[in-house]
This record gives sequence, C-alpha cells and structure tokens, in this order.
Amino acid sequence: MYIYRVNLRQLSKMMKQRPLVRYRLNLLTCILTIILLGCQSRIEEDDQKVVFRYNEHKNIGSLDPAFAKDLADIQAVNQLFNGLVELDDSLQIKPCIAKSWEISEDGKTYLFTLRNDVYFHDNEVFKSRKVIASDFEYSFNRLLDPSLSAPGSWVFDQVSSFKAVDNHTFEINLRQAFPPFLSILGMKYCSVVPHEAIAYYGTDFRNNPIGTGPFMFKRWEENLKLVFVKNPNYFQKDSNGQPLPYVDAVAVTFIPDKLSEFLAFSQGKIDFLTGLDASFKDDLLTANGSLKDKYQNKVKMLKGPYLNTEYLAFYMDSEVPEVQSKLIRTAMNHGIDKVKMMAYLRNGIGKPAEGGMIPMGLPGYRISEQVTYNPELARLLISQYKNESGKSPKIIITTTDNYLSFCEYIQRELSDVGLEISISVTPAATLKTAKANGKLDVFRASWVADYPDAENYLSLFLSSNFAPRGPNYTHFNSKLFDDWYHESQQTTDFKVRTLLYQKMDSIVMEAAPVIPLFYDEVVRFIQSDVDGLGMNPTNLLDLRTVKKIKKMSEN
Repeated sequence: MYIYRVNLRQLSKMMKQRPLVRYRLNLLTCILTIILLGCQSRIEEDDQKVVFRYNEHKNIGSLDPAFAKDLADIQAVNQLFNGLVELDDSLQIKPCIAKSWEISEDGKTYLFTLRNDVYFHDNEVFKSRKVIASDFEYSFNRLLDPSLSAPGSWVFDQVSSFKAVDNHTFEINLRQAFPPFLSILGMKYCSVVPHEAIAYYGTDFRNNPIGTGPFMFKRWEENLKLVFVKNPNYFQKDSNGQPLPYVDAVAVTFIPDKLSEFLAFSQGKIDFLTGLDASFKDDLLTANGSLKDKYQNKVKMLKGPYLNTEYLAFYMDSEVPEVQSKLIRTAMNHGIDKVKMMAYLRNGIGKPAEGGMIPMGLPGYRISEQVTYNPELARLLISQYKNESGKSPKIIITTTDNYLSFCEYIQRELSDVGLEISISVTPAATLKTAKANGKLDVFRASWVADYPDAENYLSLFLSSNFAPRGPNYTHFNSKLFDDWYHESQQTTDFKVRTLLYQKMDSIVMEAAPVIPLFYDEVVRFIQSDVDGLGMNPTNLLDLRTVKKIKKMSEN
C-alpha cells in the first residue's frame, strides 16, 4: 500500500494567506485531490517506467490537431503530432517532416521535400504506414472542410492551392506573398493525420488520436487522467544519434485548483509547473522574482519572454469625452509606474512595457518615449483637459476578477495625477462579447500571438479588422497605418518589413488607442531531477528531450 503524506500545517498556513471566498478552497478537497494524484502517479510508475507528469487546470477539449485552439489542447497535441515545419526555442523555423523547402522569387510558391522515414503510430487500423505527400493534401483539405468547422481553417486564408506533386514532394501556392506563412505552418493545426483513421473513428478521432509524434496515445479518462507512451519508431534523434524521446511516458492530470496543483508540485507528485498564481507566488518567490531559499535545492526555475502583451484598450468610437480625448489617453500612458506594478503584483515576473504593442522577443520591438512613466507630464495633460473642458475627467475600466488587482493599482496611480477611475468587474465571457460589440469604453485585454511575427499584433489596428468581424477592438483607423501594413505584407526583405513594423507601432503609440502595461514572461518550475526541458516564447511544451533521474523512492 502506498501512503501519501500531506503537510497539513503547510496547507493551512497557505490557505490563510488568501480569503476562502475568493479562491473557493476546500481543505478536504485539496487533501483528497493530492492523495488521488499520488495514487495515480504510483500506478503509472509501477512498471518501472520513467514518467513525466504535469497538470492541466481544465479538461482538454480534443486531441485532434484540427481543434487545437487552446493552450491545454496544443500542449497535448504537440506530443502526438508533427507538421511540415516546426519552431525551435528561438522561434526559428526548422525542418520537421519536410526535410527542406524552396520558395519562389515572388514569395508565392513553396515546394517541400519530405523525409522518407516518418511513420504514423501503429494502431488497430493499420501498422507501419509511412507518411507521404498526399497525407498533407488530405489533412489540409480536411481542415478546410466546412462540415468540420475547424477553428484553424483561417491558416489557409492566404493559400490559393496545394497538392502532392509525388510521394515526397508537396507544393503550396499563395494568392500573394505573405512572409509569416512558414511560421503559420508550424502551428499544430497543420499537423498531418492519416485518412484511414479519420474514416474509421469519425468524430471519435478526438479521443483516438493517431499521429507521428514522439509519444503515442494510451488512454484518456476525461477530467481525470491522460496517458501517452513513448513512440519507439519516432524519426527524430538527438545530436549524438540517440532516438528521442528519452522518457517512457507522459501522465497528465486535471486538478482545477492552482493551490492544490502547487501543493502537489511541492510534494514532488508532478514534475512541472507553469505560470505564477497569486495563491502561491509569495510562498515560492521573493519580491524580486527569485526562488526562496527553501526551494533552492528542490526546484529549478526557468524564465524567458512570452509572446503576450497585456494592455488597456480604448474604444475609439466611444461617445464618452474622456475616451475620445487624446490628452487623457496620453496622460494615462504616462501616469502608471509599471516597474513598481510588476514588482508588487507579479514578483518581478514579466517586463514593464517600455515599447509599443510588439512585445520583447519579436523583430519590430523598440523602446518608446510615448509610454515612459512621467507623472508630471500626466498631471499637466489632465490639467489641460480640465481647463479646456471645464470638468474633472472620469474613466470606467472594465476587467475580470483575475485582473482586479492590476486595475486597482492603476486606479491608485492615476488618482495621484488627478484622474478619477472606477472599476467594473465582469465575467470573462461577458467582457469578450462586450468588447467585440463596442459596448466597453475602456477595458483590460491581452494578446497572445498565434504565430511569432509582429504582424500578429499589428493586425489589431488594421481598419478592415474592425470588431466584431476582426480583432480591432479599439476601432483604431489610420490610412497611413493601413498602407504600411499592406506594404509590409508584400515585401520579402526582412529588414524592410521590420522597419515598417516599427513605424506602424509608432503610429499606434502616438494615437494612444491602447496602453501597453507589460510583456508577459514564461515562467516554469521543474523538479530538480528533471533536465532537458527548454523554454520558448510561445510556452509550447516540448517533451522530446526531457530526461528524468528516477528516484529510489519511486521504485
């Protein structure tokens, strides 16, 4: 019998740090969850296999790459499937199933040459079936099938045609040059799937996935446990010629509560923790973002840029005078001490926004004087507004409960420069609908890149993308911006495109339809016996090169 020891003193102490009503924590639920996790982990390791264990806070919706929209789905699908290309940890495009490619001089035609040693996972439908070019033709056509209603069909918006030239050659033709296209092909939507399995399983392919990835599907008990096992025929090897992956299996649990997850991690029952939640950040980190002494020998912390910009947005078509006023928007940009905000609210995780919407880590990022902290200037601008309008300015910021502390901080900061701020808290789903339909004057938002190109952020300000038909939630409108945007998509010269990106970002910052608050960072905590887990700005979990020292206590 395996006995799992729960540190009740530690659990009680941590629960007292936050109101029970806010976090909805139940002591008995936490204990039972962790005991169950310990038992499940023991079951997975009874066969002496090396298992990498991690947790997802919500249930995975599908293991079909055509529906890999949310990060939880993407993380799981990434272990099972491959595409033509992939991105390394520096966001450089690397060969995957395509060993090489050629791009025509006009940037419209891509010709991929495939490897001849890639096989789909063995399964009950077929055995040892090699991937050929027609499999990509099938997979891409499936993604475009209206009856499937796949959320990733947009990745082919720029594509006019694609075809298998022969078994090892695949051709894609674009309507016009689109430099970010190779990055888009690295998304999990573009993974190859076998037509035989789709025909056999139908919609049940979501829970009977067959891919080419480093791990193969074993079982899935929704909301409880997901297990993958090592693919013995995986085509990629390390630099020494050793087959990947190294670990024997991956076990995913679904503990919804982040404090319970942290307690499981602190007890060594899961190997990996990502993100920083208020329920445990002060127990784990110092105020400057370093591991506390008690974790120094137990935990390794990895930190790096994340392609996520957090910001305040103004609806430019608002009838509220303060929102229409560039004086007020600019004053707010200069009136928030973002360095202090990150230290107080994020323990130093994340970088205060000193540039525009393009985050650190992407070509096009640059420091901007238009967003520097300058409370004296903010007071002058607000005083000028009062003199011109004859009234004291008031702003209402709409946010969700998760970001209430940030908005309360902004409220205090701006009150010091003479601006009255009220805060409206609404559910995330309500906020999403309201901002898409122009019902919010000022709101907190964030933008996580779908693919690593600054175009992803600048598309938020293209006039043809006005919400609700596109992601321009501010209804920012500039003909010069639009012209430069379209010019940037026509050029294949990287330096010219980067310069245009910077010029577009400057236009946005000058008009101030948004206030960038901070550029998020990926923060990962791993057990001391885990090695080889990398970092990347998309927070994609890649377990191919992970190694784990098997402890004697687990045998």
